[in-house]
Amino acid sequence: MKIIADTHTHTIASTHAYATAAEMIAEAARLGLYALGITDHGPDMPGSPQIWYFNNLRAIPQTYMGVRVLKGVEANLTDFDGSIDLTEDTLSCLEWVVASIHDITLDQSKTRVSVDSVSQLYLNAAKNPRINVIGHCGTPAYRFDYERVLPELAANGKLIEINDSAFKNNKSSVPNCIEIAKICKRKSIPIIVNTDAHFTTQLGRFDGSIKMLEEIGFPEELVVNSSVERFEKCLSERGIPLRE
Repeated sequence: MKIIADTHTHTIASTHAYATAAEMIAEAARLGLYALGITDHGPDMPGSPQIWYFNNLRAIPQTYMGVRVLKGVEANLTDFDGSIDLTEDTLSCLEWVVASIHDITLDQSKTRVSVDSVSQLYLNAAKNPRINVIGHCGTPAYRFDYERVLPELAANGKLIEINDSAFKNNKSSVPNCIEIAKICKRKSIPIIVNTDAHFTTQLGRFDGSIKMLEEIGFPEELVVNSSVERFEKCLSERGIPLRE
């Protein structure tokens, strides 16, 4: 299996990542990727860029060095209502939104974390038409009812991410990632494989995810970024321009 787009990556704008947008794009071009998603953390994450950064991502060309650059964000899911930390005005400036739970940005003061509460969080987030991808949802601390929620996310056009960083840095997430992938296989739910790269040497390296998917016999046709044709269809369905 070949992955042709990496749509969850970070630049130095996130301050805990260590390459510029230009360096990440150059590496994507060197690797022959069709597309790169620049998805720095939303403003509630400490050290993250603020609104003006996201509003001005249009300064980056749509296609640069032969790479389709998706201007986006890894938005923080901030409460159990499924809210994210960007306004509609700013979201309208962006092309690609990954929505993820992070300990430091989720308000847990009123609602206890449980399978039920996290399931409801994702069901609420499913209703947000701006969200394209549900990021690294295999985190053990935020387990949810996969059987119930994954089909609802898919029905609302959300791609389920297999995040390769789990296989390198967050190995406690791997059993859940495998379970999620098996359910997506059984229920024909589309997924997307991303690296969550925070430096150029992580970009486009999907080895752990690919190995796992091949071991469970995951259908390549359900991996939206496993061919240019599938990925372009994914973009077109969401009204996102293709590579020039």
